[in-house]
Amino acid sequence: MVFGLEREIIDQAAYDRNVETVRAAGVTLPKIAELADPAKKLADKAAILADVDPDTPVGGNLFRVHWHNDYSRRRLVDVPEHIVLDTALTGIEAKIIVAVGDRFPMVRAHKVLPAYGCLVPRLLSGVFDVSRHRAVWPSTGNYCRGGVAISRILGCRSVAVLPEGMSRERFQWLENWTTDPGDILRTPGTESNVKEIYDACHELSQDPGNIILNQFAEFGNYIIHRAVSGPAFERIFKAVKGSGDLKARAFVSATGSAGTIAAGDYLKDALGVRVCAVEATECPTLLYNGYGEHNIQGIGDKHVPFIHNVMNTDFVIGVSDQASDNLNLLFNTTTGRKFLSERAGMDQQAIAALGDLGLSSIANIIGAIKYAKYMDLKSDDAVLTVATDGARMYQTELSEVEKSLYGGGFDTPQAAEIYGRYMLGAATDHMIELDRAGHERIFNLGYYTWVEQQGVGLSDFDARRDQAWWDGLMDLVPVWDDMIDRFNSG
Repeated sequence: MVFGLEREIIDQAAYDRNVETVRAAGVTLPKIAELADPAKKLADKAAILADVDPDTPVGGNLFRVHWHNDYSRRRLVDVPEHIVLDTALTGIEAKIIVAVGDRFPMVRAHKVLPAYGCLVPRLLSGVFDVSRHRAVWPSTGNYCRGGVAISRILGCRSVAVLPEGMSRERFQWLENWTTDPGDILRTPGTESNVKEIYDACHELSQDPGNIILNQFAEFGNYIIHRAVSGPAFERIFKAVKGSGDLKARAFVSATGSAGTIAAGDYLKDALGVRVCAVEATECPTLLYNGYGEHNIQGIGDKHVPFIHNVMNTDFVIGVSDQASDNLNLLFNTTTGRKFLSERAGMDQQAIAALGDLGLSSIANIIGAIKYAKYMDLKSDDAVLTVATDGARMYQTELSEVEKSLYGGGFDTPQAAEIYGRYMLGAATDHMIELDRAGHERIFNLGYYTWVEQQGVGLSDFDARRDQAWWDGLMDLVPVWDDMIDRFNSG
Protein backbone atom coordinates (compact mmCIF):
# COMPACT_ATOMS: atom_id res chain seq x y z
CA MET A 1 0.00 0.00 0.00
CA VAL A 2 1.42 3.38 -1.07
CA PHE A 3 -1.06 5.65 0.77
CA GLY A 4 -0.82 8.41 -1.83
CA LEU A 5 2.91 9.01 -1.39
CA GLU A 6 3.90 8.81 -5.05
CA ARG A 7 6.73 11.16 -5.99
CA GLU A 8 7.10 10.39 -9.70
CA ILE A 9 5.08 9.39 -12.76
CA ILE A 10 4.02 5.76 -12.41
CA ASP A 11 1.88 5.43 -15.54
CA GLN A 12 2.95 7.79 -18.34
CA ALA A 13 -0.03 7.04 -20.59
CA ALA A 14 -2.52 7.76 -17.81
CA TYR A 15 -0.58 10.88 -16.88
CA ASP A 16 -0.76 12.14 -20.45
CA ARG A 17 -4.52 11.58 -20.53
CA ASN A 18 -4.87 13.45 -17.23
CA VAL A 19 -2.93 16.42 -18.60
CA GLU A 20 -5.06 16.45 -21.74
CA THR A 21 -8.35 16.28 -19.81
CA VAL A 22 -7.44 18.96 -17.29
CA ARG A 23 -6.05 21.26 -19.99
CA ALA A 24 -9.15 20.80 -22.14
CA ALA A 25 -11.25 21.91 -19.15
CA GLY A 26 -9.14 25.05 -18.88
CA VAL A 27 -8.02 24.14 -15.37
CA THR A 28 -4.70 25.03 -13.74
CA LEU A 29 -3.63 23.36 -10.50
CA PRO A 30 -2.51 25.55 -7.57
CA LYS A 31 0.67 24.54 -5.79
CA ILE A 32 0.61 23.63 -2.10
CA ALA A 33 3.02 26.49 -1.38
CA GLU A 34 0.50 28.89 -2.94
CA LEU A 35 -2.37 27.55 -0.84
CA ALA A 36 -0.15 27.85 2.25
CA ASP A 37 0.51 31.58 1.67
CA PRO A 38 -2.18 32.87 -0.71
CA ALA A 39 -2.09 36.46 0.51
CA LYS A 40 1.41 36.75 -0.92
CA LYS A 41 1.36 34.22 -3.73
CA LEU A 42 -2.18 34.35 -5.10
CA ALA A 43 -3.16 38.02 -4.80
CA ASP A 44 -3.11 38.60 -8.57
CA LYS A 45 -5.06 35.39 -9.19
CA ALA A 46 -7.64 36.30 -6.56
CA ALA A 47 -8.28 39.68 -8.19
CA ILE A 48 -8.98 37.97 -11.50
CA LEU A 49 -11.37 35.52 -9.82
CA ALA A 50 -13.38 38.10 -7.87
CA ASP A 51 -16.46 37.65 -10.07
CA VAL A 52 -16.32 33.82 -10.09
CA ASP A 53 -19.13 32.21 -8.08
CA PRO A 54 -17.51 30.34 -5.15
CA ASP A 55 -20.27 27.71 -5.28
CA THR A 56 -19.67 26.46 -8.82
CA PRO A 57 -17.43 23.62 -10.06
CA VAL A 58 -15.02 25.79 -12.04
CA GLY A 59 -11.24 25.65 -12.10
CA GLY A 60 -10.79 29.06 -10.52
CA ASN A 61 -12.25 27.81 -7.26
CA LEU A 62 -9.22 25.54 -6.80
CA PHE A 63 -7.31 28.73 -6.02
CA ARG A 64 -9.70 29.36 -3.13
CA VAL A 65 -9.01 26.04 -1.42
CA HIS A 66 -7.28 27.75 1.52
CA TRP A 67 -8.01 29.58 4.79
CA HIS A 68 -7.59 33.15 3.50
CA ASN A 69 -11.01 33.73 1.92
CA ASP A 70 -13.17 36.57 3.23
CA TYR A 71 -16.83 36.26 4.24
CA SER A 72 -17.95 36.44 0.58
CA ARG A 73 -15.40 33.73 -0.31
CA ARG A 74 -14.46 35.87 -3.34
CA ARG A 75 -11.56 37.90 -1.97
CA LEU A 76 -8.38 37.32 -0.01
CA VAL A 77 -7.65 38.44 3.52
CA ASP A 78 -4.15 38.74 4.98
CA VAL A 79 -5.17 36.92 8.18
CA PRO A 80 -7.60 33.99 7.97
CA GLU A 81 -11.01 34.77 9.42
CA HIS A 82 -11.42 33.65 13.00
CA ILE A 83 -13.35 34.14 16.22
CA VAL A 84 -11.91 35.04 19.62
CA LEU A 85 -14.60 33.78 21.95
CA ASP A 86 -16.05 36.20 24.45
CA THR A 87 -15.24 35.47 28.10
CA ALA A 88 -18.92 36.12 28.75
CA LEU A 89 -19.59 32.97 26.73
CA THR A 90 -16.76 30.69 27.85
CA GLY A 91 -16.57 31.68 31.51
CA ILE A 92 -12.76 31.42 31.49
CA GLU A 93 -9.95 33.96 31.37
CA ALA A 94 -7.93 32.30 28.61
CA LYS A 95 -8.60 33.24 25.00
CA ILE A 96 -10.16 30.57 22.80
CA ILE A 97 -9.22 31.33 19.18
CA VAL A 98 -11.26 29.56 16.52
CA ALA A 99 -10.24 29.36 12.85
CA VAL A 100 -13.37 29.55 10.69
CA GLY A 101 -13.75 26.78 8.09
CA ASP A 102 -16.96 27.78 6.33
CA ARG A 103 -15.12 30.28 4.12
CA PHE A 104 -13.90 27.50 1.82
CA PRO A 105 -15.48 27.35 -1.65
CA MET A 106 -18.17 24.98 -2.88
CA VAL A 107 -18.73 23.01 0.33
CA ARG A 108 -18.39 25.72 3.00
CA ALA A 109 -16.12 23.39 4.95
CA HIS A 110 -12.37 22.96 5.08
CA LYS A 111 -12.54 19.32 3.99
CA VAL A 112 -12.24 20.44 0.37
CA LEU A 113 -8.56 21.08 1.18
CA PRO A 114 -7.64 17.46 2.05
CA ALA A 115 -9.71 16.25 -0.90
CA TYR A 116 -7.42 18.28 -3.13
CA GLY A 117 -4.37 17.00 -1.26
CA CYS A 118 -5.42 13.37 -1.75
CA LEU A 119 -6.55 13.37 -5.38
CA VAL A 120 -4.02 15.64 -7.07
CA PRO A 121 -0.89 13.55 -6.24
CA ARG A 122 -2.66 10.55 -7.80
CA LEU A 123 -3.29 12.57 -10.98
CA LEU A 124 0.30 13.78 -11.05
CA SER A 125 1.63 10.22 -10.90
CA GLY A 126 -0.87 8.67 -13.29
CA VAL A 127 -2.02 6.24 -10.60
CA PHE A 128 -5.45 7.78 -11.13
CA ASP A 129 -6.56 7.87 -14.77
CA VAL A 130 -9.43 10.28 -15.42
CA SER A 131 -10.45 8.30 -18.49
CA ARG A 132 -11.24 5.09 -16.63
CA HIS A 133 -11.14 5.52 -12.84
CA ARG A 134 -13.76 6.64 -10.34
CA ALA A 135 -12.62 8.46 -7.19
CA VAL A 136 -14.27 6.87 -4.15
CA TRP A 137 -14.54 9.22 -1.17
CA PRO A 138 -15.28 7.42 2.15
CA SER A 139 -16.42 9.97 4.70
CA THR A 140 -18.76 10.96 7.48
CA GLY A 141 -19.91 13.93 5.45
CA ASN A 142 -17.72 16.88 4.52
CA TYR A 143 -14.72 15.08 3.00
CA CYS A 144 -16.85 13.25 0.45
CA ARG A 145 -18.51 16.54 -0.49
CA GLY A 146 -15.07 18.09 -0.95
CA GLY A 147 -14.04 15.09 -3.03
CA VAL A 148 -17.06 15.37 -5.28
CA ALA A 149 -16.38 19.09 -5.79
CA ILE A 150 -12.69 18.61 -6.64
CA SER A 151 -13.51 15.65 -8.88
CA ARG A 152 -16.06 17.62 -10.91
CA ILE A 153 -13.59 20.42 -11.55
CA LEU A 154 -10.91 17.97 -12.68
CA GLY A 155 -13.22 15.94 -14.91
CA CYS A 156 -13.24 12.83 -12.70
CA ARG A 157 -16.23 10.72 -11.87
CA SER A 158 -16.61 10.17 -8.15
CA VAL A 159 -18.57 8.21 -5.56
CA ALA A 160 -19.46 9.56 -2.11
CA VAL A 161 -19.63 6.95 0.66
CA LEU A 162 -21.16 8.09 3.95
CA PRO A 163 -23.49 6.84 6.71
CA GLU A 164 -27.19 7.14 6.00
CA GLY A 165 -27.78 8.89 9.33
CA MET A 166 -25.76 12.01 8.53
CA SER A 167 -27.46 15.41 8.28
CA ARG A 168 -30.02 15.94 5.55
CA GLU A 169 -28.13 19.03 4.34
CA ARG A 170 -25.14 16.88 3.39
CA PHE A 171 -27.28 14.63 1.22
CA GLN A 172 -29.05 17.59 -0.38
CA TRP A 173 -25.71 19.02 -1.39
CA LEU A 174 -24.56 15.67 -2.82
CA GLU A 175 -27.80 15.23 -4.74
CA ASN A 176 -27.23 18.61 -6.38
CA TRP A 177 -23.59 17.98 -7.25
CA THR A 178 -23.67 14.39 -8.51
CA THR A 179 -25.17 13.37 -11.86
CA ASP A 180 -26.09 9.78 -10.96
CA PRO A 181 -27.96 8.81 -7.75
CA GLY A 182 -25.78 5.70 -7.70
CA ASP A 183 -22.76 7.90 -6.99
CA ILE A 184 -24.07 8.44 -3.44
CA LEU A 185 -23.59 5.28 -1.39
CA ARG A 186 -25.35 5.30 1.99
CA THR A 187 -23.86 2.90 4.53
CA PRO A 188 -25.62 1.67 7.71
CA GLY A 189 -25.48 3.73 10.86
CA THR A 190 -24.32 7.17 11.79
CA GLU A 191 -21.17 8.98 12.86
CA SER A 192 -19.46 6.09 14.63
CA ASN A 193 -20.00 3.46 11.95
CA VAL A 194 -16.68 3.85 10.13
CA LYS A 195 -16.14 0.08 9.81
CA GLU A 196 -19.28 -0.11 7.66
CA ILE A 197 -17.77 2.57 5.40
CA TYR A 198 -14.58 0.51 5.09
CA ASP A 199 -16.58 -2.60 4.25
CA ALA A 200 -18.37 -0.75 1.45
CA CYS A 201 -15.06 0.53 0.12
CA HIS A 202 -13.57 -2.97 0.23
CA GLU A 203 -16.40 -4.17 -1.98
CA LEU A 204 -15.95 -1.22 -4.34
CA SER A 205 -12.21 -1.88 -4.53
CA GLN A 206 -12.85 -5.24 -6.20
CA ASP A 207 -13.58 -3.21 -9.33
CA PRO A 208 -10.20 -2.02 -10.70
CA GLY A 209 -11.96 1.06 -12.03
CA ASN A 210 -12.44 2.36 -8.49
CA ILE A 211 -9.66 4.18 -6.64
CA ILE A 212 -10.35 4.48 -2.91
CA LEU A 213 -9.17 7.81 -1.49
CA ASN A 214 -9.52 6.88 2.16
CA GLN A 215 -9.00 10.06 4.18
CA PHE A 216 -8.17 7.98 7.26
CA ALA A 217 -5.15 6.44 5.48
CA GLU A 218 -4.20 8.92 2.72
CA PHE A 219 -1.15 10.87 3.83
CA GLY A 220 -2.02 13.67 1.42
CA ASN A 221 -4.63 14.55 4.07
CA TYR A 222 -1.97 14.82 6.78
CA ILE A 223 0.59 16.58 4.58
CA ILE A 224 -1.66 19.31 3.23
CA HIS A 225 -3.06 20.18 6.65
CA ARG A 226 0.41 20.39 8.19
CA ALA A 227 1.65 22.43 5.21
CA VAL A 228 -1.39 24.70 4.71
CA SER A 229 -3.58 24.74 7.83
CA GLY A 230 -0.68 24.92 10.27
CA PRO A 231 0.77 28.20 8.91
CA ALA A 232 -2.74 29.65 8.59
CA PHE A 233 -3.46 29.01 12.26
CA GLU A 234 -0.07 30.45 13.21
CA ARG A 235 -0.95 33.69 11.35
CA ILE A 236 -4.24 33.88 13.24
CA PHE A 237 -2.49 33.53 16.58
CA LYS A 238 0.13 36.15 15.75
CA ALA A 239 -2.59 38.58 14.63
CA VAL A 240 -4.51 38.09 17.90
CA LYS A 241 -1.31 38.37 19.93
CA GLY A 242 -0.16 41.56 18.24
CA SER A 243 2.55 43.16 20.35
CA GLY A 244 1.24 41.61 23.55
CA ASP A 245 2.49 38.74 25.70
CA LEU A 246 -0.14 36.18 24.70
CA LYS A 247 1.16 32.62 24.74
CA ALA A 248 -0.17 29.77 22.58
CA ARG A 249 -0.66 26.83 24.92
CA ALA A 250 -2.51 24.20 22.90
CA PHE A 251 -4.11 23.22 19.61
CA VAL A 252 -7.36 21.34 20.10
CA SER A 253 -8.99 19.31 17.33
CA ALA A 254 -11.37 16.38 17.08
CA THR A 255 -9.49 13.41 15.69
CA GLY A 256 -11.90 12.64 12.85
CA SER A 257 -9.72 11.39 10.02
CA ALA A 258 -6.68 12.90 11.82
CA GLY A 259 -6.00 15.31 8.97
CA THR A 260 -6.79 18.60 10.71
CA ILE A 261 -4.93 17.61 13.86
CA ALA A 262 -1.78 17.41 11.72
CA ALA A 263 -1.75 21.22 11.91
CA GLY A 264 -0.86 20.64 15.56
CA ASP A 265 2.43 19.04 14.54
CA TYR A 266 3.29 22.25 12.70
CA LEU A 267 2.13 24.44 15.58
CA LYS A 268 4.08 22.41 18.12
CA ASP A 269 7.27 23.21 16.21
CA ALA A 270 6.33 26.84 15.48
CA LEU A 271 4.65 27.91 18.73
CA GLY A 272 5.39 25.17 21.26
CA VAL A 273 1.74 24.17 21.73
CA ARG A 274 0.50 20.90 23.10
CA VAL A 275 -1.69 18.85 20.78
CA CYS A 276 -5.09 17.78 22.11
CA ALA A 277 -7.37 15.25 20.44
CA VAL A 278 -11.13 15.52 21.04
CA GLU A 279 -13.54 12.60 20.83
CA ALA A 280 -17.11 11.89 21.92
CA THR A 281 -17.56 10.47 25.40
CA GLU A 282 -20.37 8.35 23.93
CA CYS A 283 -17.72 6.55 21.87
CA PRO A 284 -14.49 6.87 23.89
CA THR A 285 -12.10 4.95 21.65
CA LEU A 286 -8.86 6.77 22.47
CA LEU A 287 -9.86 7.47 26.07
CA TYR A 288 -10.95 4.02 27.18
CA ASN A 289 -10.75 1.67 24.18
CA GLY A 290 -14.51 2.12 24.23
CA TYR A 291 -17.28 2.12 21.66
CA GLY A 292 -20.75 3.51 21.09
CA GLU A 293 -22.62 6.02 18.94
CA HIS A 294 -22.88 9.79 18.98
CA ASN A 295 -24.01 12.81 16.97
CA ILE A 296 -20.91 15.01 16.81
CA GLN A 297 -21.00 14.80 13.05
CA GLY A 298 -17.62 14.93 11.34
CA ILE A 299 -15.51 12.96 13.85
CA GLY A 300 -16.08 9.32 12.88
CA ASP A 301 -14.43 6.95 15.31
CA LYS A 302 -14.27 3.44 16.82
CA HIS A 303 -10.77 3.20 15.35
CA VAL A 304 -7.44 5.05 15.27
CA PRO A 305 -6.83 6.66 11.86
CA PHE A 306 -3.67 5.47 10.14
CA ILE A 307 -2.56 9.07 9.57
CA HIS A 308 -2.94 10.06 13.24
CA ASN A 309 0.49 10.90 14.65
CA VAL A 310 -0.45 9.40 17.98
CA MET A 311 3.02 9.63 19.50
CA ASN A 312 2.96 13.43 19.14
CA THR A 313 -0.50 13.89 20.71
CA ASP A 314 -0.38 15.18 24.29
CA PHE A 315 -3.99 15.02 25.53
CA VAL A 316 -7.21 13.21 24.75
CA ILE A 317 -10.34 15.14 25.76
CA GLY A 318 -13.83 13.68 25.82
CA VAL A 319 -16.85 15.83 24.94
CA SER A 320 -20.47 14.66 25.05
CA ASP A 321 -22.76 15.05 22.05
CA GLN A 322 -25.30 16.32 24.57
CA ALA A 323 -23.10 19.40 24.84
CA SER A 324 -22.80 19.99 21.10
CA ASP A 325 -26.49 19.28 20.39
CA ASN A 326 -27.72 21.56 23.16
CA LEU A 327 -25.25 24.36 22.51
CA ASN A 328 -26.27 24.31 18.86
CA LEU A 329 -29.72 25.29 20.12
CA LEU A 330 -28.31 28.00 22.36
CA PHE A 331 -26.16 29.44 19.57
CA ASN A 332 -28.58 29.25 16.66
CA THR A 333 -32.13 29.85 17.85
CA THR A 334 -33.83 33.15 18.57
CA THR A 335 -34.46 32.10 22.15
CA GLY A 336 -30.86 31.07 22.72
CA ARG A 337 -29.37 34.18 21.16
CA LYS A 338 -31.72 36.44 23.09
CA PHE A 339 -30.55 34.78 26.30
CA LEU A 340 -26.88 35.25 25.36
CA SER A 341 -27.54 38.93 24.70
CA GLU A 342 -29.74 39.79 27.68
CA ARG A 343 -28.44 37.44 30.37
CA ALA A 344 -24.84 36.63 29.34
CA GLY A 345 -24.08 40.14 28.08
CA MET A 346 -22.73 39.18 24.68
CA ASP A 347 -22.80 41.78 21.90
CA GLN A 348 -24.59 41.13 18.62
CA GLN A 349 -21.42 40.74 16.56
CA ALA A 350 -20.12 38.02 18.87
CA ILE A 351 -23.50 36.27 18.83
CA ALA A 352 -23.73 36.40 15.02
CA ALA A 353 -20.31 34.73 14.76
CA LEU A 354 -21.73 31.64 16.49
CA GLY A 355 -23.41 30.78 13.18
CA ASP A 356 -19.94 29.80 11.93
CA LEU A 357 -19.89 26.86 14.33
CA GLY A 358 -21.14 23.41 13.35
CA LEU A 359 -21.46 20.44 15.69
CA SER A 360 -17.83 19.31 15.63
CA SER A 361 -16.77 22.96 15.93
CA ILE A 362 -18.75 23.28 19.15
CA ALA A 363 -17.16 20.07 20.43
CA ASN A 364 -13.71 21.49 19.70
CA ILE A 365 -14.55 24.63 21.66
CA ILE A 366 -15.73 22.64 24.68
CA GLY A 367 -12.52 20.62 24.45
CA ALA A 368 -10.51 23.86 24.42
CA ILE A 369 -12.37 25.16 27.48
CA LYS A 370 -11.78 21.89 29.32
CA TYR A 371 -8.06 22.07 28.54
CA ALA A 372 -7.87 25.68 29.73
CA LYS A 373 -9.56 24.74 33.01
CA TYR A 374 -7.37 21.67 33.49
CA MET A 375 -4.21 23.73 33.00
CA ASP A 376 -5.59 26.73 34.96
CA LEU A 377 -4.83 29.07 32.06
CA LYS A 378 -5.02 32.83 32.53
CA SER A 379 -5.77 35.88 30.40
CA ASP A 380 -2.33 35.87 28.76
CA ASP A 381 -2.85 32.28 27.53
CA ALA A 382 -4.53 31.13 24.33
CA VAL A 383 -5.90 27.85 23.04
CA LEU A 384 -6.26 27.44 19.27
CA THR A 385 -8.97 25.35 17.70
CA VAL A 386 -10.93 25.07 14.47
CA ALA A 387 -14.49 25.26 13.16
CA THR A 388 -14.65 22.69 10.38
CA ASP A 389 -18.01 23.90 9.11
CA GLY A 390 -20.87 26.17 10.11
CA ALA A 391 -24.37 25.84 11.54
CA ARG A 392 -26.09 25.89 8.14
CA MET A 393 -25.06 22.25 7.65
CA TYR A 394 -27.20 21.22 10.66
CA GLN A 395 -30.53 23.01 10.31
CA THR A 396 -32.52 19.78 10.30
CA GLU A 397 -30.49 18.51 13.25
CA LEU A 398 -31.37 21.71 15.11
CA SER A 399 -35.09 21.20 14.57
CA GLU A 400 -34.95 17.51 15.46
CA VAL A 401 -33.02 18.11 18.69
CA GLU A 402 -35.36 20.91 19.73
CA LYS A 403 -38.34 18.64 19.14
CA SER A 404 -36.89 15.52 20.77
CA LEU A 405 -35.41 17.21 23.85
CA TYR A 406 -37.82 20.09 24.40
CA GLY A 407 -40.98 19.15 22.54
CA GLY A 408 -40.40 21.98 20.08
CA GLY A 409 -40.86 24.54 22.85
CA PHE A 410 -37.32 25.61 23.71
CA ASP A 411 -37.56 28.50 26.20
CA THR A 412 -35.41 30.90 28.21
CA PRO A 413 -35.07 28.77 31.38
CA GLN A 414 -33.88 25.89 29.22
CA ALA A 415 -31.40 28.20 27.47
CA ALA A 416 -30.09 29.21 30.90
CA GLU A 417 -29.73 25.57 31.90
CA ILE A 418 -27.77 24.76 28.73
CA TYR A 419 -25.50 27.75 29.24
CA GLY A 420 -24.82 26.83 32.84
CA ARG A 421 -24.37 23.11 32.31
CA TYR A 422 -22.42 22.91 29.08
CA MET A 423 -20.48 26.19 28.92
CA LEU A 424 -19.88 27.50 32.43
CA GLY A 425 -20.12 23.98 33.84
CA ALA A 426 -17.67 22.32 31.44
CA ALA A 427 -15.55 20.12 33.71
CA THR A 428 -12.17 18.44 33.46
CA ASP A 429 -13.59 14.92 33.48
CA HIS A 430 -12.85 12.45 30.68
CA MET A 431 -9.36 13.82 30.00
CA ILE A 432 -6.08 11.98 29.71
CA GLU A 433 -2.65 13.62 29.70
CA LEU A 434 -0.69 11.08 27.72
CA ASP A 435 2.52 9.59 29.04
CA ARG A 436 4.62 7.01 27.19
CA ALA A 437 2.32 4.16 28.20
CA GLY A 438 -0.71 6.11 27.05
CA HIS A 439 0.87 6.80 23.69
CA GLU A 440 1.75 3.15 23.24
CA ARG A 441 -1.76 2.00 24.22
CA ILE A 442 -3.45 4.18 21.61
CA PHE A 443 -0.85 3.47 18.96
CA ASN A 444 -1.18 -0.27 19.45
CA LEU A 445 -4.97 -0.07 19.26
CA GLY A 446 -4.61 0.91 15.61
CA TYR A 447 -3.03 -2.47 14.83
CA TYR A 448 -6.38 -4.24 14.79
CA THR A 449 -7.87 -1.94 12.15
CA TRP A 450 -4.89 -1.44 9.89
CA VAL A 451 -2.84 -4.62 10.02
CA GLU A 452 -5.45 -7.25 10.78
CA GLN A 453 -8.45 -5.78 8.91
CA GLN A 454 -7.02 -3.53 6.19
CA GLY A 455 -3.85 -5.46 5.33
CA VAL A 456 -1.21 -2.83 6.09
CA GLY A 457 2.28 -4.31 6.44
CA LEU A 458 3.59 -4.45 10.00
CA SER A 459 6.76 -2.53 9.10
CA ASP A 460 4.66 0.27 7.55
CA PHE A 461 2.50 0.33 10.66
CA ASP A 462 5.42 0.47 13.11
CA ALA A 463 7.39 3.07 11.14
CA ARG A 464 4.90 5.71 12.31
CA ARG A 465 6.24 5.58 15.88
CA ASP A 466 9.21 7.74 14.85
CA GLN A 467 8.70 11.53 14.61
CA ALA A 468 11.44 11.70 12.00
CA TRP A 469 9.21 9.58 9.76
CA TRP A 470 6.37 12.11 10.03
CA ASP A 471 8.73 15.03 9.49
CA GLY A 472 10.06 13.30 6.39
CA LEU A 473 6.58 13.28 4.85
CA MET A 474 6.83 17.03 4.42
CA ASP A 475 9.67 16.57 1.94
CA LEU A 476 6.91 15.64 -0.51
CA VAL A 477 5.53 19.19 -0.61
CA PRO A 478 8.24 20.64 -2.89
CA VAL A 479 8.26 17.39 -4.88
CA TRP A 480 4.53 17.62 -5.55
CA ASP A 481 4.76 21.34 -6.30
CA ASP A 482 7.43 20.65 -8.93
CA MET A 483 5.18 17.95 -10.40
CA ILE A 484 2.28 20.44 -10.44
CA ASP A 485 4.43 22.92 -12.39
CA ARG A 486 5.27 20.25 -14.95
CA PHE A 487 1.65 19.10 -15.14
CA ASN A 488 0.41 22.65 -15.71
CA SER A 489 2.97 23.23 -18.44
CA GLY A 490 1.94 20.00 -20.17
